[in-house]
Amino acid sequence: MTSTLALEVKGLQAWYGESHVLHGIDFEVNKGECVSLLGRNGAGRTSTLRAILGLTSRRTGLVKIQGRDVMSLQTHQIARLGVGYCPEERAIYSSLSCEENLLLPPVFRPGGMPLEEIYELFPNLKERRKSQGTRLSGGEQQMLAMARILRTGADILFLDEISEGLAPVIVEKLAQVITTLKERGYTILLVEQNFEFASELAERLYVIEHGEVVSHIPASEIASKHEELKELLGI
Repeated sequence: MTSTLALEVKGLQAWYGESHVLHGIDFEVNKGECVSLLGRNGAGRTSTLRAILGLTSRRTGLVKIQGRDVMSLQTHQIARLGVGYCPEERAIYSSLSCEENLLLPPVFRPGGMPLEEIYELFPNLKERRKSQGTRLSGGEQQMLAMARILRTGADILFLDEISEGLAPVIVEKLAQVITTLKERGYTILLVEQNFEFASELAERLYVIEHGEVVSHIPASEIASKHEELKELLGI
């Protein structure tokens, strides 16, 4: 029987040098789902993404992507299984135009989204395609960072704090894009502090605190656990 799991994480521990940052993370994401990791700053959400990708000093536990154990793989090999990472810092090259930034990453897997389709999804980027990276607004830079990984052929998207510091109208646009991507079968792991944004999109929320999952909330229970979430997130 074919597994519906796109990502399976069990007992994931991770270190940066001598610093032990993850203490046994467990969660899973089915194909075509959006799942969100919530938590305060320093809780271990971004470290979880980085540990899955092999970007921490050391890691132990189990990580399976598309049913394959990836604990022995290098980061570039994990990416070739269909994982695209949109980091919090966006990493836009200021000396390149918007379109040059977009075309920079290689297409490493069949099924990458063509440029015309990306511009349909992000009309702002089409209008600004000749603008230098530094001349893009924060919202446009975030759209560019997301759009860039869609070309590569990735169908599992790791999105780190994409709503942070952006105007509500841009956040709403990003939510529409994620909804469209879900409809097209993409699998999305969303790291967020903005639980209102995450709650609208995710099938499940996992709250991380001190490098551990302290709460798992399905979408159907989000409304009834609103106060619990606010307390956990310090809102």
